[in-house]
Amino acid sequence: MRKFRLPAVGCLAFGLMYAGAVSNMAQAQTPAHGWSQDDGVRVVKEVQQRLRGLPDYDVFDWITFGVEGRTVVLHGFASRPSLKSEAASAVKGIAGVAAVENQIKVLPYSPNDDRVRAQVYNRIYTSPALSRYNANAGPLYRGLSVARMAGGITNDPPLGFHAIHIIVDNGHVALYGVVDNSGDSAMANIRANSAPGAFSVDNNLIVAGSKER
Repeated sequence: MRKFRLPAVGCLAFGLMYAGAVSNMAQAQTPAHGWSQDDGVRVVKEVQQRLRGLPDYDVFDWITFGVEGRTVVLHGFASRPSLKSEAASAVKGIAGVAAVENQIKVLPYSPNDDRVRAQVYNRIYTSPALSRYNANAGPLYRGLSVARMAGGITNDPPLGFHAIHIIVDNGHVALYGVVDNSGDSAMANIRANSAPGAFSVDNNLIVAGSKER
């Protein structure tokens, strides 16, 4: 039985495209047990589309999934408990999926973590080198409101697509997503490390086209 794991929105290069880009990895890896190849590709694509379309899925969350037989296994991090249940409900309705194993970790509620999220977000997305990774229709945040900086950004996150996701767990930061080059990955890491309150930064950013990842 082959197992594999795919990011909900991560396999895309922001500088090239967004919509439809996640299908490439699905075509390359399909379940070897439980579905035909065509059904496997269809299910993987639909899982990606449904997770990507969750209304509560934002820059402070990161969801991946794997397939074991006809079971979809959800992994990752949710900044709010509702997102974990919403993700499972969305996937359960896909034709051919027999079961959903939900291993998404709900991040602890913490005003301090909220402040760290705001600080890391502000440092990354106001950087001239990294601002293009935010596809908001409105103006880029040049600063965050006092309320957000004091806490509350989890329940009032910045809207729109963000290529770099920021996960904060008890002051420890992890970056996920896809960037265009290693320089941008290094810059994001430097900017995140400069955020007050961040105890450590784990840089999991993938450089588009890198063979080793």
